[in-house]
Amino acid sequence: MISSLSFRRLGLAASVLAVLATSSASALAQAWPQRPVKVVIPFPPGGPSDLVMRTAAERILPILKQPIVIENQPGAGGNIGAASVARAAPDGYTFLFATDTLLTVNPHVYKTMPFKLDDLKPISVLSSFSQTLVCNPSLGVKTVSELIAKSKTMPLSYASGGAGVPGHLSTELLLSMTGMQMTHIPYKGPAPAMQDVLANQVPCGLLAGPTVLPHVRSGKLTALAVSGQARSPSLPEVPTIEEAGVKGYEADFSLILIAPKQVPDDIVAKFRQAVVDALRNPEATERLRASDQIVMGSTPEQAVAKVAKDFAKWGAVSRKIGLSLD
Repeated sequence: MISSLSFRRLGLAASVLAVLATSSASALAQAWPQRPVKVVIPFPPGGPSDLVMRTAAERILPILKQPIVIENQPGAGGNIGAASVARAAPDGYTFLFATDTLLTVNPHVYKTMPFKLDDLKPISVLSSFSQTLVCNPSLGVKTVSELIAKSKTMPLSYASGGAGVPGHLSTELLLSMTGMQMTHIPYKGPAPAMQDVLANQVPCGLLAGPTVLPHVRSGKLTALAVSGQARSPSLPEVPTIEEAGVKGYEADFSLILIAPKQVPDDIVAKFRQAVVDALRNPEATERLRASDQIVMGSTPEQAVAKVAKDFAKWGAVSRKIGLSLD
């Protein structure tokens, strides 16, 4: 039988181990970072997450005294890159920066997920953005109503940055609310999708503003509407889809900074603040605003709350339109 003295000794040993673990984590946080920090972007270069993080990376070096190494790992709507971060050592040298759909849509639509949501923790909503509905000028449409009418006279298709990403989900929501029929052509990111709309291989796409804005301004693409609840500051003359006649339509999205679950809170707080400070630099903020990104810089608690809210919203939409991916 174990004596009370033995229990006290065990309790003392456990307390000592807890103190040592806490001290070790605190020392790790104080010494961090001692080498470059990797940020995985689970999409190809050229998309909104890539633009925002590269803008931040330029300004983080003077703050952390270490460079940010950006690694693009595209595929499966962001799941491949997310899985690699979920498996990474929780030492504060690997983070994930992705569109919120990775956490709010993918779990609803992918039959199997290569990582568990609990393996990752959102630490900041860094920016928000909407999608821009664009068509090749050769299609001959300039408004949403004209596109709806055109879809009833000929077969049409639309490009997106991949199955389950914002452009796909936003367009499927639009189709379900208007009765339009358009074939989905998925690409590995918004940039290659945009290239085929430019080349008129696919007539239309509901794509990220930063990807299409230069081509809208040059006249190579026609902007019909934006998906959010407010007009884009970069294209104030372009209506929202709701203003264009689709009542009740709204599809705003966010870019979220994410860490492996077990990364110490001190390190998370230090990295989050460095990235937020970098993006709140007036020059960075204006640069992103010009590309249709609004800097947010939320707290971890706010990020978790937003993910939970959008998880419920897009889950309902996914079920309504029967979206399912392998």
